[in-house]
Amino acid sequence: MAGGVWGRARGAPVGALTLTALAEGIRASQGQPVRPPPKGPQPEPEPEPEAEPGNRATVPAAVPEPCSPLREQEPASERPHQVPPSSWGEGPLADLALYTAACLEEAGFMGTQATALSLSSALEARGELLEDQVRALVLGLLAQVPSLAEGRPRRAALRVLSALALEHAQDVVRALLPCSLPPARAAAELWSSLGRNQRVNGQVLLQLLWVLKDTAGLELEALAATCALGEMLAVSGCVGATRGFYPHLLLALVTQLHGLAQGARSPDTPKTRAPSQRGPPHSHASCTVDALKALLTGDGARMVVTCMEQAGGWRRLAAAHTHLEGVLLLASAMVAHADHHLRGLFAELLPRLCSPDEAQRLTAMAFFTGLLQSGPTARLLREERVLERLHTWQRDPEPTVRWLGLLGLGHLALNQRKARHVSALLPALLGALGEADARLVGAALGALRRVLLRPRAPVRLLSTQLGPRLAPLLDDARDSVRASAIGLLGTLVREGRGGLRLGLRGPLRKLVLKSFVPLLLRLHDPSLDAAESSEWTLARCDQALRWSLLEEIVTVAHYDSPEALSRICHRLVQWYPSHAPRFLSQTQGYLQSPQGPLRRAAIVLIGFLVHHSSPGHVNQDLLDSLFRDLGQLQRDPEPAVVAASQVSSQQVAQLARAQGHGRGLRLPLPCLRRARPARPPPVYPDSPFQRRSLAGRWGCSGPG
Repeated sequence: MAGGVWGRARGAPVGALTLTALAEGIRASQGQPVRPPPKGPQPEPEPEPEAEPGNRATVPAAVPEPCSPLREQEPASERPHQVPPSSWGEGPLADLALYTAACLEEAGFMGTQATALSLSSALEARGELLEDQVRALVLGLLAQVPSLAEGRPRRAALRVLSALALEHAQDVVRALLPCSLPPARAAAELWSSLGRNQRVNGQVLLQLLWVLKDTAGLELEALAATCALGEMLAVSGCVGATRGFYPHLLLALVTQLHGLAQGARSPDTPKTRAPSQRGPPHSHASCTVDALKALLTGDGARMVVTCMEQAGGWRRLAAAHTHLEGVLLLASAMVAHADHHLRGLFAELLPRLCSPDEAQRLTAMAFFTGLLQSGPTARLLREERVLERLHTWQRDPEPTVRWLGLLGLGHLALNQRKARHVSALLPALLGALGEADARLVGAALGALRRVLLRPRAPVRLLSTQLGPRLAPLLDDARDSVRASAIGLLGTLVREGRGGLRLGLRGPLRKLVLKSFVPLLLRLHDPSLDAAESSEWTLARCDQALRWSLLEEIVTVAHYDSPEALSRICHRLVQWYPSHAPRFLSQTQGYLQSPQGPLRRAAIVLIGFLVHHSSPGHVNQDLLDSLFRDLGQLQRDPEPAVVAASQVSSQQVAQLARAQGHGRGLRLPLPCLRRARPARPPPVYPDSPFQRRSLAGRWGCSGPG
């Protein structure tokens, strides 16, 4: 069949007039009135400029070896309109498609419209469902295009598909979608050809969007539509056809990923992959991600794609437990690099926030939360309305919704222009610090940090209200919460350092002194984030309170130096002698830590604090308690803990003897100091725990 059509390279050319005659013949076979033959010059462009010299357009009876529809009209001179209706099946319609391609090849681009009208006329004359006839033509093209030669024959055949889609886009999409899964090269070529035709690509993209919107995320039709979108959007210039529904298409693709991820996690979903594979099947999620990348890249937002790749955003989008984090990353990247779409996205999100579909609602909430980072976008709604919505989320029983509400409050804190609105955020943020979900606590800590970064931040108010809530979080069992709480304390100290220098009894100074021991011990935290956060916060405290201990803090942090720790303890006991018992009591609480590095660090700190404390400043009950706890640690499974506890026990015993000696001699204080025998400093063996030096952190070899 194909050879008969495409083999007549030097035969008489056929044009739009040929299909017109064919349409008239079909009408007559159905008992419909026949149009009179055209008289005079025709409005359609003539195909002569592309025809070979000596050839003229002829009627079907003059064409040698025509395709199947043409053979049925060979006796046109005798019985021009007697076409058996039963002979029109899927095969003849496929021949009609190829014959139309032949007409387009000879007629050129200018004959496309006339040929498409003739083809539609021929189909409508059949008197059957047009969708079925279009499907037959599309399937015929799909079967024959791979066998056609590159160049004009293949381009002409692809123009047949565009001609059909120009008048019957919905039918073409419905016919081609079932052939798009699993992805086939022929179907991809047809979708790409539709994407290149600027007259039809917008209609086809819109039809694919409706398919994606009206079908559940795990159904094959939606996945086929996603793959088709990816093929079309990858064509240069095709994304421009999405003007008017770009935000709708973007959100539909992101929601499609949410549905895929949730379906992969659902126990009711049939398992079609290995049990060890996480997330949705690679082909399903990857074609959706590819469509998103093509949509963003074609719109000039290549930096959004790059930012998502660097932050692992695409991987998060496709995973069930991190999908919303991926949505937040995508929204942040668009705020930074594609702000021309933010207004349209914001308007598209508002009705979705109340959607009964969970995937659509949560995705919209996450996108809405991320867009609040843009001040102009957030101001599209009244501040009171946005705050009211976020506070409503805060009262939702679902932890994920409360988490998004806290993130939104944090973004809003940076863009609020009125101090009264910022103060309205604090009760919700402070209350969330007691949540059991680590995501909620982390979001609240991040939002409080943003509040502190504002001009004229309420430092004194936060110092007072954060004190009882922040102290337990410095020793929280969750690494991320612990590191964030320590960092928030550092930010609070940095923003309030002016007040620290003015007042000795302010709430912030009390909070710093109360947190000093946990910060010093957390330099040895097994969590690298918590250790680095402690070092940064201690540096801020040193700068604000003018301790001049930055070198010692850094040395202890990176080299676990006993000499540097001894100098720190000497300064603190000298400057704050009345706080020495509190320092010792706080350190004593870490002796029962399940982490060996922390137990040893607490033992060493007790030894140096006791060594530099003066007799009389530490009561006997506390010394007895310390001696008892240190004695129990001499049976610790860690040899380094046992060795350090023996040295610190000796320091406690020496201070107890010195206090007994001082009470027995009732001498003036200067004489007492001269009479008291000097206590030898403690000497601790090197710590066996790994030191976090800068060289090791950057993967370089250490000295020596």
